[in-house]
Amino acid sequence: MIKSDQNKPPLILVVDDEKTLRLVLKRAMEKEGYRVQEACGGQHCLDICQQHLPDMVLLDAMMPAMDGFSCCAKMQEALGENCPPVLMITVLDDKESVNKAFQMGAKDYITKPIDYVKLSLRVSRLLASRWAIAGLQQQIQKECLLTVQMETSNRELQRHALFDSLTQLATHRYFSEYLQREWKRLQGVQLPLSLILCNIDFFLAYNDTYGYAAGDECLCQIAYTINNCKRRSADLVARYKGDEFAIALPNTSAETAFGVAEAIRAAVRASGVIHSDSKVSEYVTLSIGVASIIPSEQLSINMLITKAEKALNQAKIQGRDRIFML
Repeated sequence: MIKSDQNKPPLILVVDDEKTLRLVLKRAMEKEGYRVQEACGGQHCLDICQQHLPDMVLLDAMMPAMDGFSCCAKMQEALGENCPPVLMITVLDDKESVNKAFQMGAKDYITKPIDYVKLSLRVSRLLASRWAIAGLQQQIQKECLLTVQMETSNRELQRHALFDSLTQLATHRYFSEYLQREWKRLQGVQLPLSLILCNIDFFLAYNDTYGYAAGDECLCQIAYTINNCKRRSADLVARYKGDEFAIALPNTSAETAFGVAEAIRAAVRASGVIHSDSKVSEYVTLSIGVASIIPSEQLSINMLITKAEKALNQAKIQGRDRIFML
C-alpha cells in the first residue's frame, strides 16, 4: 500500500449523514488498510479539513443542510491546491449530476448501491495519482531551489571574479578587461589613458613585524584610502597584485594623473598606519609609478603597463615614498 505522510496509511474522510452507511464505508476502507475518520455532514467535513487534512474524501452527494456538491465547492475554495481528492458517492447516475460533481471539483464518482470492488480500485487510483502529483511538485520545488542556489553561486562566483574578497576593489582580471575596453574606446576618439601603479613600501617587513592579520587590515585601509582619492566614477581602482594597487584613469592627461597620484601618496601618509620597520618613514608609505598614452594602432596596452611598471621601479630605486612618471 502507498503510504501517506510520516509513513502512515492514508487517512480517508467518510462524509455521509447516514450513520449506517458511514459505518459500512469505514469498515470497507479499514479492511483495505486505510485509516478512517467520519463526518456527519458538509459543514462537519469542512471543519475537519480545516483542522487536519485527510488524504482523500468519500463524499455523499445527497445530504441535508449542505449537499455534497456545495461541500465539494467550498472545500476547493477554502483549501485550493491543498484540497484532497474527492470521490463523490451518489444515487444519481444521470449525465447532469456527474458533470456537476466534476465541475464542483470532484476527481471521481461512484453510484449507490456501492460496488466495493470498484470503490477500492478508484480509491487506490486516486491516492496513487495524488502521491504522484505530490512527488512531482516536490521534485519541481527541489529543482527550483537548486536553480536558485546555482544562480546564487554563479552570482557569488561572478562577484569573486570582479571584486577582491579582502579589499572589495576590482580584481586584476576585471581591471585588465576594463583597461582593454577603455583602450579601444579612447583609440577611436584619440584621448589619453593613464595608469597609476602603487606599491606599499616594505610590506614584507610589515607582515613579519605585525603578522598577517594586521597585514590584511593594512591592505584594507590602504585600499579604502586609495579608492577615496578617485576623482570620477570612470576611474577604476584594483588590487593589482598582493600589495600592489592600480588605478585606471580614462581620458586623463599625464599631469592630471600625477596630481591624483600625489593625492593618493599624501592621503596614505596622512592615514597614519604605523610601520616601525619601514626604512623611509614611521608610517606606511607608497611608491608610485605613473604612465599615460594616447591609444593608437601602433601602440598596445602592454606598452602602457610596461611604462607604469618601469616608473614604479624607478620610484623604488630613487628611495621610495615618492612618485615617478614616464
